[in-house]
Amino acid sequence: MTSYRNPDKKVAMPRITPRTAPNSRMPASPSPHPPTESHAVALTLPVPPSVNHQYATVNGRRLISSAGRAYKAQVGQLVWLKLAQTAHRAALLARLQSEWLALSIQFYFTSALRRDVDGGLKIAQDALCEGLGINDNRIVETHLYKHIDKNNPRIEVHLTPASSS
Repeated sequence: MTSYRNPDKKVAMPRITPRTAPNSRMPASPSPHPPTESHAVALTLPVPPSVNHQYATVNGRRLISSAGRAYKAQVGQLVWLKLAQTAHRAALLARLQSEWLALSIQFYFTSALRRDVDGGLKIAQDALCEGLGINDNRIVETHLYKHIDKNNPRIEVHLTPASSS
């Protein structure tokens, strides 16, 4: 291959190995079997920063902000602690890394009107998946719920294999 900057220079192309999908068929919904500890991750996490505080523009580029990085680091630590307490962590991680996934997030905000339910989805999903070492493109089903809890704002996250049919 030729470099686009210098047409006389030959450039070696790295070989890219394609990843295989768990199945060619997407799962049906909803799952008929309740998740067990060896099949699901359930965590209570802090409410993510608002969309306006998740990203910053630096020199015309959109980057994750320090608040966004701090949130992802905190979630990563909480995921690690949860996995350390899980008896079937090897089986759980193997299953989550090889199957299509369903994500459910219950948002508990201090006020009904201050936040959109979908504003925290992307950063929460990214942080959870990074903490588990899985690609978030495995998530094929998402459920979001909005609640009010003035005294204990939080999100409750459930990540399970999606049902297959």
